[in-house]
Amino acid sequence: MSNPETDNRSPSPPPESRSPSPAAGDELTLRALVSTKDAGVIIGKGGKNVAELREQSAVKAGVSKRILTVSGSPEAVAKAYTAMISQLVTSTPPSPSPVASSSSSHTSIRLLISHNLMGTIIGRNGLRIKTIQDASGARMIASKDMLPNSTERIVEVQGSPDVIGKAIEEIGKSLLEDWERGAGTVLYQPGTADATSSNRRSINGLPTSPTTPRRPGVLPLLYPPPLQSNLRTQNISIPSDMVGCIIGRGGSKITEIRRLSGSKISIAKTPHDETGERMFTIVGTPEANEKALFLLYNQLESEKERRVGRESDDAQE
Repeated sequence: MSNPETDNRSPSPPPESRSPSPAAGDELTLRALVSTKDAGVIIGKGGKNVAELREQSAVKAGVSKRILTVSGSPEAVAKAYTAMISQLVTSTPPSPSPVASSSSSHTSIRLLISHNLMGTIIGRNGLRIKTIQDASGARMIASKDMLPNSTERIVEVQGSPDVIGKAIEEIGKSLLEDWERGAGTVLYQPGTADATSSNRRSINGLPTSPTTPRRPGVLPLLYPPPLQSNLRTQNISIPSDMVGCIIGRGGSKITEIRRLSGSKISIAKTPHDETGERMFTIVGTPEANEKALFLLYNQLESEKERRVGRESDDAQE
């Protein structure tokens, strides 16, 4: 029990705080944030609607705390989302305005995507997201901010149910191609933006509000060193040019992150592959590692904003 479990390439995280890895047969798990009303429609009376969806689409599906989770092949997941979105459109009272009737089926879904996988969806210079939009006819809007206490962002897909389904299938295929980058994702859990809540536990939790604390180290909780034996090891890759901002002057930033999270964090001295990224190894309890990941990613976001602001100032001069 004293040896840490390693989940580098094939992580098996607890479902409430970590993102799952694909199962055999390239199974995709795709989640979306829905309203309380829509969650009720998706579930149906006595769970009738979601049970029919599982049977007709050959997927695993469920709703917990406004998080819709669907697992299966990309084609099956897309089929399930198309059916659910169609059901939501049908359940919405029609607009009295005749002008709106021609576009009454136009709607949107908010997908929850790991911050680490956003590059996979967007592509270099936005090429991948443009290709998906052109091929499906959907419009996609990727949020810039991670959601509260998580490392996830929202990708809103707009269009008719069929159009959204086509986009979701392409998104799913892209995610499976690069799924390893999603390992270690801190999942959002609705209603837990208050960092003082230490009992944040829900099945397949994810994000709601497009806001997040803008500066690292502002969370009031101080996590003590873990006493439990259920230690886990996580590996994440950080671009080499961003490592310095995480370490800080004299190691001040990384020391603060270690102290606040309670995890042990070590940093590889050299890049681990041709991408030029360096490996960060995090060892601690699932809760401590979740806190460490949140602080690390928050520090990255702050540094990115600082650099963008500096480039803007230089351009104006």
